[in-house]
Order: sequence, then structure tokens, then C-alpha cells
Amino acid sequence: MPTIDVDYEEFEKMLGMRFDRDMEKINDVLAFVKGEVKLFDEKEGTMSVEIKDTNRPDTWNVEGLARALRCFLGIETGLREYAVGRQMGEVYVDKRLDAIRPFIGCSIVKGLALSDRIIRGLMHLQDKLDQTYGRNRQKTSIGLYNLDLIKLPLYYGVAKPTEISFVPLGFAEKMTLKQMLKEHPKGQEYGRIVSGHTIYPILLDSKKTPLSFPPIINSNDLGRITENAHNVLVEVTGTNHAAVLNVLKIVTLSLIDRGGKPYAVKVHYPHRNMDMVTPDFSTTTRELDVDYTAKVLGLHLSAREIATLLGKAGYDAEATGKAMVRVRVPCYRVDVMHAVDIVEDVAIAYDYNRIKPVWREMHTTGATRPEQRLIDTVRELMVGLGFQEVLTPTLTNPETLFTKMNLKKQRIVEIANPKVNTLTCLRNWLLPNLLEFVSNNLHVECPQRIFELGKVTLSDPKSETRTRDEEKLAAVIYHANASFTEAKQTLDALLTNLGTEWQITDAKHPSFIEGRTGSALIAGVDVGILGEISPKALTEWKLENPVAAFEFNLQNVIQTKHSKT
Repeated sequence: MPTIDVDYEEFEKMLGMRFDRDMEKINDVLAFVKGEVKLFDEKEGTMSVEIKDTNRPDTWNVEGLARALRCFLGIETGLREYAVGRQMGEVYVDKRLDAIRPFIGCSIVKGLALSDRIIRGLMHLQDKLDQTYGRNRQKTSIGLYNLDLIKLPLYYGVAKPTEISFVPLGFAEKMTLKQMLKEHPKGQEYGRIVSGHTIYPILLDSKKTPLSFPPIINSNDLGRITENAHNVLVEVTGTNHAAVLNVLKIVTLSLIDRGGKPYAVKVHYPHRNMDMVTPDFSTTTRELDVDYTAKVLGLHLSAREIATLLGKAGYDAEATGKAMVRVRVPCYRVDVMHAVDIVEDVAIAYDYNRIKPVWREMHTTGATRPEQRLIDTVRELMVGLGFQEVLTPTLTNPETLFTKMNLKKQRIVEIANPKVNTLTCLRNWLLPNLLEFVSNNLHVECPQRIFELGKVTLSDPKSETRTRDEEKLAAVIYHANASFTEAKQTLDALLTNLGTEWQITDAKHPSFIEGRTGSALIAGVDVGILGEISPKALTEWKLENPVAAFEFNLQNVIQTKHSKT
């Protein structure tokens, strides 16, 4: 759930109400948008507001909160209309961006009177949209520029890593795009988005002056907004066209609510044979069924009553007979996808506290997931084979995963701001944790036979979160005569009892002794490693006895079993 910083005085000013710093009263009002004050900084005069509705990015700043709350509080009623002025600029898009970051939307807002508080609010909104709705700038990213320093039209194109240089925001010297990825904090944070390409996105004006390196960083000369900027260019680039247009709309509307006048920009996609004028403030019209509303809420409201409540929620609604309500949805309500979203606003405007709760008559019965049954079976079999289960933390550190295992460092999921030096990343395999467990329990009598069945987290650029979890099983055998044969016999007994056929082939792995290492294959797929741990790793863990071990991906066994059923 997003938590936003709201300037208290700006909140009162935009809403047109006084609360005398009474947080209880403010929370009563914020309840209409599922918000709650988590912290009030008296010194800074800011409130940390948690918005529990993650689908409403239009409320992630003070302008959006005021826009929504003024209707619920009866200060305004119905839909707030927005209109964009004439076209004042153009953007030409290079076809080579299709494989990198293909979409852009722009708007021009003039006549602004910006203050330090307003600018800080805009920067906070920009960051919140980039991080959440924009999926850490992967999906969308925002740029704001002083229009008076820019020569239109714009060119959204590509450049080689060392072809163009400019002074990035917050720096004093020019840098190439390649240098920005390596040396600028934002390049280090977001460089993964474009680093896999041979050319990078670049936004230029008609004089070929760089405005920004999307989605990394703006130019310090053109992309730095101050109180002297009265005319602003808003730009959003991304990989999802609808998301780009939505973000552009939200940022532009915030500037309009601050007294700015919006103007359009035409975006040309010659390779797509498409031109688009942005931003788009058009509304959508939907029909809401009265019976459907009653079914969802359990309230028997007339069409006229529903229309009145929707007016309180910021819609334009009218009854079209007894059975239907015609609803015009505001342009900024990008969360409204289904009739149930509108019904929810009916309930909020009606007041949830007035709805009498009713126990559900339908009873449901839970059941264990089929894959969980297999995991439980594996756990029982390992115990039956004489192993003791251990549970180790999913958080660890590169030294444990790589250095002590005689491995070169691999790409892992690391924590940006770790609180403990020994817990800085998520584990990508289980064996290091098991060896650490044995190392910390050398006082226990041998033989020690332990196993862990748990999830590891791997980097996956194709995933929405750029990570994926896999279920793995690892086991360690520690005593004076531990051998490859013992590890192989254990794994064979386990997989045989699971009814899974497997093979073993020779393998090499830096953590294991060469010649005493094998790969486990299921249906021809390499699923894991087994063998005797190398002396280097044993020395790192201060283990005096040999260690036989195996680790394999249980996900492959689960998939094999499911395919047979």
C-alpha cells in the first residue's frame, strides 16, 4: 500500500477546510479514499498518509486527495470537467525504440505559480508513480522540464552509449549515457532497464539538445524545475501505452489543479502510421444496473438514490428509468474497469457503517494444494531416510552463498538498504545455509544428516517483479565416512519412492570435488547437483569431516507428477 507525504497546510488549503491539526478528524475524512495518517511531523508540517486503495494513483498527492474528498464532503458535487487547449508541440518517435521503450506522451502546462512546497509535492508524486504504478520505471517513468528553455518540436530517438553527453540532474559535469549508467546513482539503480541494449533512448529538442535519458535521468539544464518555471513540459515514456497515457493524465491534472492551463502535444509514430494527441481528458460512459448494485451491496436503493450517491463520489450520474443509471466516469479514475468498481463508490458514499453486516450463507471448504501434498510427502520420506529437517533464514549474504562455497559471485536479489551486514540478499540455493548450520553445531555428535525443503529466489528479467521463487530440496551428510555413494543412494531412494525416474551424469562444480560430482536429470532436464563438498569449502566452514550433499529443484518433480496426472 502506497504511503505518501502530504504537506499539512497545502492539504487544508486545497481542501478548503481547517482541522486544527486534529488527526482523528483528518482520518475521518481520509476514510472516504481509504487513507489514514500514520505519522505527523510537527517540525516539517507533513503527514505520512497510507492509501489502502492501491488502484487509485490519482489520490497519491495532495491535489488528487483534495479532488476526491471535496466531492465526498459536499464541497463540490458531480464530475469535475477538464479540457485540454490547442496543440502547441509535436514529438517524433524513432521506430528503433520499439524493442526498447516504444511509447511517449507529453503535455504542456502554462501559467503556473510554483512554490517550493508544490515542487516537493510534484517530485514526491513523480517518485511514487515511478516506483509503484510504473514498476520501478520499467513500465513508465516521468520527466518534468522548463518549457521556456526548450525548442519544439521534440525527437524521441536512440543513441549509442558514448554518442551523446550532457550534464545529468544533480551533477556539474557532462557524462556519456554509458557513464551515467555506471557513475550516476539513478543509473546504478535503473540501468538494468536499458543496459541489455546496444542503443539507448534519448529525448532531444529541435536543436538536438538532450532533455533526458529515459528512464534514467533528466538533463540538469532543462530537466530541473524551480520556482522560476512558469511553463512546464510533462513527458512520460514507457513500455505500456495505456499506462503511459494514464500517468501523463494524473501528473498534468495535478498541475491544472494548481492553476495551470494545459495544451496538447501531438505524438507521431511514422512506423506505426499513427498520430496521437496527448493528454486525453475524455470521460467514459457506463450503465449501472440497479439490481446488480442491490445484489452486491445488499441495499435496495432506487436509481435516483444511486445517482445522487455517485454524484457525491465525483461521477456524473442520472437515472434512466427505474432499472438503470447512466454514469459518466471522470478521466482521472483510471481504476474503474468494471461495474463493481462503481458500486464500491456507491457504498463509500452511502457510508459502510450504515450497512448492516450479514453472515454468508454459503459455506466453503478449504483443501491442500496438490503440489503441497507432494512437498509434504518429500518431507516425510526424508525423515524416514534418517534425516532431520532444519529451517534456515531466506536472507543471507554473498560471502555465505559464494565466497565460502568457492564460487564466483552470481546475479542475486539484493536488499537496497539492509539493516544487518550479514543479511543483505535472498538466497539462490540452500546448501550454503545447511553447511553454515553444521558449522555452528560441531558440538553435536556425528553422524549429522540434515535437510531443508524451502524456497529460493532467483533473478528473472521476464517476470513482472524480475524475480521468481523455486521450491528446492537440499541435504547434507556429515561424518567421517560421508561419500558420494551415500548421497546418491539417499537421492535414489527418495525419487524411487516418489515414482520419479532419474539419471545421473558426470558434472563439474566449484563447490564439489571433481570426479565425485554428478548432475541429476529428470526427463532429460538437469535439476540438481550431488557429490562431495570440496576441501576449500570445508576449510571455509571449519569442517573437519567430509560432507556429502545434494540439492535439486523440486519444481521439476512437481511438474513431472502433474503432467502424468
